[in-house]
Amino acid sequence: MSNLARLAPHRLPRVTRSGQSALHLRTRSLLAVVLCSAVGLAAFLWPLFVDPGAGLGHDRDAPWVFVLLLPLLLAVVLAEIAEGGMDAKAVALLGVLSAVGAVLRPLSGGATGAELIFFLLILAGRVLGPAFGFVLGATTLFASALLTAGVGPWLPFQMLGAAWVGMFAGLLPPAKGRPELVLLAAYGLVSGVAYGVLLNMSFWPFATYLGSSLSYVPGDSVADNLGRFAAFDLATSLGWDLVRGVTNVVLVLALGRPVLLALRRAARRAAFDAPVVFHAADTPVAAAVGPAGDGG
Repeated sequence: MSNLARLAPHRLPRVTRSGQSALHLRTRSLLAVVLCSAVGLAAFLWPLFVDPGAGLGHDRDAPWVFVLLLPLLLAVVLAEIAEGGMDAKAVALLGVLSAVGAVLRPLSGGATGAELIFFLLILAGRVLGPAFGFVLGATTLFASALLTAGVGPWLPFQMLGAAWVGMFAGLLPPAKGRPELVLLAAYGLVSGVAYGVLLNMSFWPFATYLGSSLSYVPGDSVADNLGRFAAFDLATSLGWDLVRGVTNVVLVLALGRPVLLALRRAARRAAFDAPVVFHAADTPVAAAVGPAGDGG
């Protein structure tokens, strides 16, 4: 009993070039993300492939998508907590960033197309990883919808679109310094436009007020319908989507460096990736507690 060692646990963080992953995708959570994304992609694109005689409409479809997506998104978080991929610190950081994003959204320009929320999703996904970015995008849009009374059949599409924005930000290639800001700004432009295009696809097949050159034609070829959709997007909303993308570019270039530093500092202090390592104690246990039978 002269040396009962390994009494002092130490946590050693692993820091990547872009940051620390606050939430890791393990087998169950990866399957949940893939399934959620597959259901969401089908929810966006099914009108292009559905039989024209099916009689499905947006008002019937979207509530069921809402019912499917929310449990799947929740399953991502629960699977991570169950597998040890998301600890209390990650949950706390997720709550703080979701609340900040929920407050930023009502401050956005609205009709002008300028939105402040995606800037935060991009930087958080970059620093904290694609899994954290996915969950943050979904929870932020959900929280902001509750705050602004914006709950409706459009919400699941918004949640999934924002989740993809945060996720793909965490999958961008490594970069440092100015090149990293340029990379994130370019991604902000592309993702801002892509988000608007996706949201347009969620309602365009059911917009019956459009002219024949812009309307969805059930049963027509995918290529022809996509051509009409491109004309619709160009004529109605590309300007707003570009404003969203340019807003992302301006915010990333102006505020990206200090926000990235703050997020990385928080990730280092939280030590999300730190394994528990035991080192031998410098003092033998017997010497530390005294001889057997000694009451000291």
